[in-house]
Amino acid sequence: MPVVSYEIKKSIRESFGKKLVDLGSKYPDVVVLDADLSVSTQTKFFANAYPERFFNVGIAEQDLITTAAGLSLTGKIPFAAAFAVFITGRAYDQIRMSVCYQKANVKIIGTHGGITVGEDGATHQALEDVSLMRGLPGMTVIVPADCRECEQAMEYAVAHNGPVYIRIARNSLPDVYGEDYQFNPNKAYIYREGTDVTLISNGDVLAETIKAAEMLKNKNINAEIISLPVVKPLDSETIINSVKKTKRAVTIENHSINGGIGSAVCECLSEKFPAKVLRIGVNDCFGQSGDSKELLKYYGLEATSIANKVMEVI
Repeated sequence: MPVVSYEIKKSIRESFGKKLVDLGSKYPDVVVLDADLSVSTQTKFFANAYPERFFNVGIAEQDLITTAAGLSLTGKIPFAAAFAVFITGRAYDQIRMSVCYQKANVKIIGTHGGITVGEDGATHQALEDVSLMRGLPGMTVIVPADCRECEQAMEYAVAHNGPVYIRIARNSLPDVYGEDYQFNPNKAYIYREGTDVTLISNGDVLAETIKAAEMLKNKNINAEIISLPVVKPLDSETIINSVKKTKRAVTIENHSINGGIGSAVCECLSEKFPAKVLRIGVNDCFGQSGDSKELLKYYGLEATSIANKVMEVI
């Protein structure tokens, strides 16, 4: 298991923006669309490098998605980026009908996912986006946990023919994976082997989950960690095999406990290997304004809170 340096953090949004430029050089058909948020989403790097392939549609997410779908039908590979709460919520019908129904080759990037948006508050904190996207036929849903995983997920997305939703955080994140990490769209990643409980997480709270597992180790609880960047299609086999060993699972996500990885894991286990599951996330409520670290603690998503809840289960 890689040693995580929690003091050194990198902007996953910046990595996304710079990776777009790299993809643009490799794939002439890549185009980028933004809803007047290029500084926040970091698509500004692509706009500067390839201005003729960058389209700012203004604050109009429905137009953003419909235009992206149209461009895809002409052979382009559009990356459409905006805040996760707006691009999935305001443009849901367009994603459903113009993208998924037509199996259009559109890559949707939702930035600023979860409560760690912070001070912008509930109106800007996407807590339902993963649920919305995983419910759509043909949509691949990815929630990367650090810059390396985000960049590799984008490499997969540009080569994959079909709709993809990638959700990235606003906050800077530590590297949780080593240099040998290889993103696999078909397999979850056994980050740490264990015997007493299976912890399943992704996104920006995977780092907190790893820290919680170290706290549990000091309490003689040997936790297995599954990193689940690809929420859909779900790697049921890895989850079931782990829970067969540990007999219990805990999901940790910066998202509502309804419809995200907690729901996906429960659906999987209830059909194939019934087991006790504790879902840790935002418990059927909206977020609020506050410092991102304080919000993680308030909603029980920082390491100490996670470890305490896991001990209650065991």
